[in-house]
This record gives sequence, C-alpha cells and structure tokens, in this order.
Amino acid sequence: MKILFCNDPFDVKRPNAAYLKEAEAAQKAGLSYELFSFEALLQENSAALAGLPQLDTEETVVYRGWMLKPEQYTRLYNMLLAKGWRLINTPDQYKHCHYLPESYSIIEYHTPLTTWLKTGAEIPILAVHEILRQFDSLPIIIKDFVKSQKHYWHEAFFIPSAGDRESAEKVIRRFIELQGEDLNEGIVFREFVEFESIGTHSKSKMPLTLEYRIFWLDGEPVCQAPYWEEGTYTSAAPPVEQFQKVAKEVQSRFLTMDIAKRRNGEWMIIELGDGQVAGLPENADVEAFYKVLAAFPA
Repeated sequence: MKILFCNDPFDVKRPNAAYLKEAEAAQKAGLSYELFSFEALLQENSAALAGLPQLDTEETVVYRGWMLKPEQYTRLYNMLLAKGWRLINTPDQYKHCHYLPESYSIIEYHTPLTTWLKTGAEIPILAVHEILRQFDSLPIIIKDFVKSQKHYWHEAFFIPSAGDRESAEKVIRRFIELQGEDLNEGIVFREFVEFESIGTHSKSKMPLTLEYRIFWLDGEPVCQAPYWEEGTYTSAAPPVEQFQKVAKEVQSRFLTMDIAKRRNGEWMIIELGDGQVAGLPENADVEAFYKVLAAFPA
C-alpha cells in the first residue's frame, strides 16, 4: 500500500504544505508516497499523473487530499488504474460515503431523521414546503449532499421551526446563495438534535458539541479524535465498538464516521465521509494514524 498526496504547485517534488505533516508521518511509519497535480486533475489534464511510474503489478494506493466531486474521483481512479495503481475505494464506494443520501439507509436508525431534495440554484418551493411538513414544527438544519454552512448558523443552517415557512425559506435561499456553484446535488433536511455542549466557536460563535471523528479501514477503527480543536472535551472516550457493526455494513473500505453525544447520554452518527478526503482532526495523533494504516494488508 502506498499513499497519494497532492503536490505543491510551486515545487512539484514536494507534498502540498497542507499535507506535509501527514507525508512525513507516512514515511516514518514505513509507507512510501507518490505525488500528483491536483490542479491538472481538475483541468482534466493528462499530465496530472506525470510523476507516477507505470507499474507491472497492480498496487493499492490511498489518496489523502482535497475533496473531489464523484466525477473527478472517477477520473482520478481511471487514470491511476491505467498506470497500475488502484485506489482503495472504487468510484461507487467514494460516492456512497461522500453523498449523505447514498448511505442514509445504513445509518438511518443511528442518525437524526433526514430527507432530501435534488435541486439546483432554482428552488422548487412547493416541494420544499412538502418536505418541511414532514418535520411539523420541529427545529431542523440544512446542508447539501456533502457540505453545510454551519458557521453561518442562524443565517444559512439552523431553522428553529420547520413550521415557520417564511423563516425557513429565507435560511434555505441564503444557504443556496452561499454555496453558489459549489452546491452538491441538492438540499438535505435534518432534524435538529440537542447534543452535549462543549462551548461556542471562537470566530463564528456557532455552538460546539461533544463530537468525535473515527476513521475505519475494512471495518476496523484506525483513529479516533475530538472533532473540534476548541471547546472542552470532558467526557470519556466515545464508544467506538458500538458503531463497528454499522461501519462494517457501509459500502466502503476506508471511511470516516462523525459521532456525537446527545444530552440524554445517547451517541448518534452525524454523517459518514470518504476516508481519503476527510480531514484528520487537529488533535489527532498523525503518526499513530499512519502506523495503523501501515499494518493493514493492501
């Protein structure tokens, strides 16, 4: 197994500065890495993988880098495969964890009530109202199939009552505006759940909750770390084993699972993500993460 990092566009023989610490940890763990041009990939330039050797025997590679749209990931997957490198997750597996609706049926009983609407910038308001009725007057949050605007908490994320159509529409329109061309597939509507508070964000002032990110590889935990780099984490470590059965059902070899503790003590899944593009939390032990990866068979 090897690791694939984005290169520095100004020094193509060095990993991008954002992943330099990970590259050093990978090497220390005995994992070698390759580099490619993220910018060239987005431009559909075949030179993106110019620095990678052609292999005679296929080898598994784990990408650690910036988020990709499913079609971009598919392009990277096929370009690598043509050179003998097989990404650890197939394009279907990537999409399965990258888009919340794709994996919702697996995590449904462990996560807040969720529904969604495929749409572009033009909002089908009647369809939105129909979805809002499902939540009655409950508080909800919104995001697209991948990302939210949670740092714009009251402006483009949190809706105090799904029954207040005027206020809900205002938040939804602002969310669509902020996402712009980066809107992923449509809008996801989720029941707002009260999680255990650990403070407020120093910049955006959004509420911070007791949340952890767990990386899984082939159904086994690789790393767990506090999701937030600020706030006061006072509780014991999260019950990783409680979610292992679910992790094994997810159609992906390498994934992340964000979990949070409710005020009543129950732990819930917030969402899943592809393990190749999910960020390591600031307080994660990077060296330990790569040591565990290195111990796994390809």
